[in-house]
Amino acid sequence: MSKINQPSNQIKLTNVSIVRLKKGGKRFEIACYKNKVQEYRNGVETDLDDVLQISNVFINVGKGELAKTADLKKSFGTTDQDTVVKEILKKGEMQVGEKEREHDLTSLRKEIATLVAEKCVEPSTQRPYSVGIIDKAMTEAGFSVKQGKSAKSQVSECIRLLQTESKLPIQRARMRIRVTLPKDDSEKWRAKIVEGAEKIETEETPADEWEAIMLIDPSQFRVINDLLQKECKGRGRIETLTFAATAGN
Repeated sequence: MSKINQPSNQIKLTNVSIVRLKKGGKRFEIACYKNKVQEYRNGVETDLDDVLQISNVFINVGKGELAKTADLKKSFGTTDQDTVVKEILKKGEMQVGEKEREHDLTSLRKEIATLVAEKCVEPSTQRPYSVGIIDKAMTEAGFSVKQGKSAKSQVSECIRLLQTESKLPIQRARMRIRVTLPKDDSEKWRAKIVEGAEKIETEETPADEWEAIMLIDPSQFRVINDLLQKECKGRGRIETLTFAATAGN
């Protein structure tokens, strides 16, 4: 097996992103610049020289072991380096080092904690928690960050765990909305609209319109909006006044 003696076999893996593809029973790797792989896949970067740290196909980048020409021919049907590299870039998997994985998970965890802090409050005061307090509660609840999933997609599960497995009193922040309807429609649909409210702050019928200001769980916004659109044929209006209710309101 051919080897690179210098200086390529001394690749510093902290600086390199390895993309690996298994094909034809063999493993093939290429050494790329960080962040350039995604740019190439998105079409932002098109120059292979700017993506690759070394323009060779390897069996093992870390050991500097090059892929044999015969293996390229057998697995890819060609020995043309650019053609092979493009396929590896397109279909291969990014290999993430332990330190980088740890850093990514830490960043993802902080992002989740920040989103939870934005969406939740302490029930009795309706005041938000700091990100630090949320993070401690996540540890207490045994919340595990899932790599490869966005922070946003993990927020609901995190809140559920905090409510059931941590000692932190927490609830989703309530949304304050104003709903306006023609008086005739309100007589028919008022009960259905207000049943999703946690609190009706004001309710009045000036002129020919019914108007209510309510606190709702954010999940009820779509329910009420759908009702206005489908049953009231868009004659009603719904407005968001504030997202989180705070002490003193």
